[in-house]
Amino acid sequence: MATRDHYSKKPPSSATTLSTSRFILALLCLATLFICFSLFKTGNVQSPLLNHSAVSKNIKCNYTDGRWIYDTTVRSPPRYDHTCKEIYKGWNCLGSNKSNALDIVKWRWKPYGCDLQQFDPLKFLQDFRDTNIGFVGDSLNRNMFVSLFCALKRVSSEVKKWRPVGADRGFTFIKYNLTIAYHRTNLLARYGRWAASSNAGVLESLGYKEGYRVDVDIPEGTWTEAPNFHDILIFNTGHWWWAPSKFDPVKSPMLFFEKGIPVVPPVPPHVGLDMVLSQMISFVEKKALPSAILIFRTQSPRHFEGGDWDQGGSCPRLQPLAPQEVEELFSLKNNGTNMEARLVNQHLYQALKGSVFQIMDITQMSEYRADAHPSAAGGKKHDDCMHWCLPGLTDTWNDLFIAHLYNFKVRN
Repeated sequence: MATRDHYSKKPPSSATTLSTSRFILALLCLATLFICFSLFKTGNVQSPLLNHSAVSKNIKCNYTDGRWIYDTTVRSPPRYDHTCKEIYKGWNCLGSNKSNALDIVKWRWKPYGCDLQQFDPLKFLQDFRDTNIGFVGDSLNRNMFVSLFCALKRVSSEVKKWRPVGADRGFTFIKYNLTIAYHRTNLLARYGRWAASSNAGVLESLGYKEGYRVDVDIPEGTWTEAPNFHDILIFNTGHWWWAPSKFDPVKSPMLFFEKGIPVVPPVPPHVGLDMVLSQMISFVEKKALPSAILIFRTQSPRHFEGGDWDQGGSCPRLQPLAPQEVEELFSLKNNGTNMEARLVNQHLYQALKGSVFQIMDITQMSEYRADAHPSAAGGKKHDDCMHWCLPGLTDTWNDLFIAHLYNFKVRN
């Protein structure tokens, strides 16, 4: 009877079969969507950065938005120490016994939503074998260049001094044929002293007797050949553009020339900066190697309090600033001593729109670090609240720089 009942059951209707198929299909779709969503969600938070598979997941991370975390486990400088001979004496805060020199390296930058790991210098040398890297800019780019050199030399001591054409400093890590060099240039453009002549030209007729001639369309000779040589270039400019102590607007103003002719009427420095950036960006894009990685670093902030460097200003802080203190010190609304960083950045971002350059924003993370300057330990007559202690903050800049390089390799 049971057997009969079993065989005597009606076959399922076509409607029932269709309904079941649709239900199974829906489950499969939901499962697929769940897996895709899970992969997407975890893609922005995984670390470490310098593992290639992890880098690809962090490309969209905003490294510049985060906070500084004090790491009590750091007992000594983790990358290099004060014995690295390339460290300029005024930046060697450990050697100068700055009171918080050891604490400076215990602060770790933590972006919101992802991690910025300390780069592995040995892996970097291996991954970027046969590569030439050029730092082009003022002494703040040298600050960063020295930081990278010291970190690499600690793991690969077979180094030869060698300078590409125009470079101020240069080293080749022989085993890996990797060269890093620093090309010093304050304005990117060529400039020099100008004095009125007896020919009574247009500037003389306007009453100018002396100043600095800045050729907006001619790069300074120290780096003219750099785009033809380096596979990776990182630029900066800015500190000299808002520097009345260097370019006095009355006694020794910046006088801009284009195609060998004075720009008339004369323009203020911020307009000259726009002209120089436009010309230099175009020059680099035309001269750079086809596969070159081009990066422009944003402005490094100063932390003078109580006046500018030549007015008794100092930077006595021993810990990073709180967010409210950052705004008080750097807000353009306050028109304070240190506002040049955000002013320069406005011009940089505008000039770099539509270019092939990547922008490396170090300004926001650096604005907090009023504690990380040499201050009075720099050995100068005045406090150095512009450059950075080594080891120190620029080590984190290099973590960000190298994360940019790995991300570029993943995308390409």
